[in-house]
Amino acid sequence: MPREGGADATGIDPERLWLGSGRPRRGRKPAYSREAITAAAVALADADGLEAVTMRKVAAQVGAGAMSLYSYAPDKETLLELMVDHVSGELPTTNTPTGDWRADLKAIAHLQRAHMLRHPWLPAALAAGRTPGPNTLAFLERALAALRPTGLDGAAKLEVFAQLTAFVAGHVAHEIARAAASRSPDRTAAEARYLAAVAADGDHPELAEALAAPGRPLTPEATFTRFLNRLIDGLDTD
Repeated sequence: MPREGGADATGIDPERLWLGSGRPRRGRKPAYSREAITAAAVALADADGLEAVTMRKVAAQVGAGAMSLYSYAPDKETLLELMVDHVSGELPTTNTPTGDWRADLKAIAHLQRAHMLRHPWLPAALAAGRTPGPNTLAFLERALAALRPTGLDGAAKLEVFAQLTAFVAGHVAHEIARAAASRSPDRTAAEARYLAAVAADGDHPELAEALAAPGRPLTPEATFTRFLNRLIDGLDTD
């Protein structure tokens, strides 16, 4: 039988997780808080990735026994839900929409990118699909307010925000992977030689033309902005 707030065959129960107190129901006054345990897990993930987040390591961070944490987070999936919402509390939610919904969405996307780069484990955690907690819902509220001028119905607004978040998460995951690969000058040089050889073989004229075109700024920020502009400017609100 799943513990309170935990996952069973149907997944995590959002009512128990987010509408409960976050404290064990029985026994002595708890020595730890769910917030402190979640913050310790986030610190581990920020430093060493999601693989480093185990109940044993989190317990060591807060000076507890591993078994004592299961009343707060009965499994790793529940802990990941808590972690995602915990860091979502860093995102600003009080900004008033400008009325230019495309500009507002782009601003939101840049906030999301910076947020995910601060927490490189987030794209992978979000890929599993998470039930939005209170901090996540507060940021969603900001995005929905930004989309009000579009006239889209509620379901379409939610889809746009999901599409935007998926784009940012995918781009950041790729950006992090590329940054790791670029730390090897030999690999970067080998990749350039390989593409030049393929472009010159006569079998890939479209690629040869594309590679011969004038270059564009390749900084991570400039690349993200170009891709984002194509996505947002192409959104249809009919």
